This record gives sequence, structure tokens and C-alpha cells, in this order.
Amino acid sequence: MERRWKIVAALAIVACGVDQLSKLWARSALADGPITLVADLWAWQLHYNTGSAFSTFTGARIALTIVAVLIVGVLIWMVHRERDMPSLQAVAYGLIVGGAVGNLIDRVAFGKVTDFVLWHYHEHTWPVFNVADACLVAGVGLMILFGFRRRAEATA
Repeated sequence: MERRWKIVAALAIVACGVDQLSKLWARSALADGPITLVADLWAWQLHYNTGSAFSTFTGARIALTIVAVLIVGVLIWMVHRERDMPSLQAVAYGLIVGGAVGNLIDRVAFGKVTDFVLWHYHEHTWPVFNVADACLVAGVGLMILFGFRRRAEATA
């Protein structure tokens, strides 16, 4: 197996596995209420989301499932197509695939995504999220960073 496939597969499996294990824990440990980790900053609170990021597209389970499958398919095709893929790009793709599959499993199995990480500062709160969401954001961030880096190398 080529290096790019090893990186993508390993990160996707780890990201999805950690996501699913953390959600399993959250559904059990947080059923009786939230756990405050840092007062006025960070808590674990069980939340279910039938939509996507920031609870947009609520109730669009089938459409979101199709989009997730398409994204995973396109990324796998891109890994296949680009034989000289830099490691940073493979890392980004692995995180995105793992995050997408982690949330896809929830959508198919439960009809909703399990979220549990809550960041807040007094009355200001960030939407509740999960490990898969964090992997998706990190992967997209790396893709953006990689794109800027590639552009800078091309103009130099």
C-alpha cells in the first residue's frame, strides 16, 4: 500500500474510532446531566443534532447522508488520482473522511448525531460538537493551509 493511502486510512480509522467511542461514552455518562470541566468555559453536555453544523439543515437526514457519502467518495477518488500527494494533504483527507464517516454512522444508526463538547463563556456559547466535527474542521483547515502553501510555492 502506498504512503498516501496508509496516511489517509490510518487517520480516518483513528478519527472515526475515537469519535464513535467518545459518543458511546457520552450517551451513557451524560444521560443524567452535564459534567462541568472548567467553570464558565468547558463542559460535556449530551445533545443530539438532526441537522449539520450549527444545527443547520435540521431534519435533512437523507440529504446529509448523501452529501457525506459523496464527500467521502470524492476524497477517495482524489487520493487515487493524485499519486504525488504531500503528507499534509493526506492528513487533511484522512481527518475529513474519518469525521464524515463518524457522523454518518450516527445519522444512519440513530437518525441524529451525538454531540457533547460544549464551550461557553458565561452566557455566550459555541454550538455543541463532537470529535468528528473537530476532525472535519481540522482537516478543512489543513486543506486551506496546504492550498495557501502550494500557491506561495507556485509564485516563488
